[in-house]
Amino acid sequence: MAKKTPDLFLSIAAFVLYIAGGFGIFGGIALVALLGDQDLFGWGSAKTVGYLLICTGVSFSIIGVLFLRLVRNRTNILLSQSLKSKEKP
Repeated sequence: MAKKTPDLFLSIAAFVLYIAGGFGIFGGIALVALLGDQDLFGWGSAKTVGYLLICTGVSFSIIGVLFLRLVRNRTNILLSQSLKSKEKP
């Protein structure tokens, strides 16, 4: 049971990265499309912040997908090893 909990936490972290990336992408698109050249709390124009959110969102989504694949491959290897050890008498 102790071996399964880190995999669960890693997969949840990867999923959170993926979802946060999606929010960043769609938030950035909304800023670019709806607000345009308006000043955004003194941080610069909404287009600039929107493009930043789009780029970081895409990066987070890619990292999340790669991290999910890594966790999946790791759990598949551990699962196959445990099945092979149970088959041998």
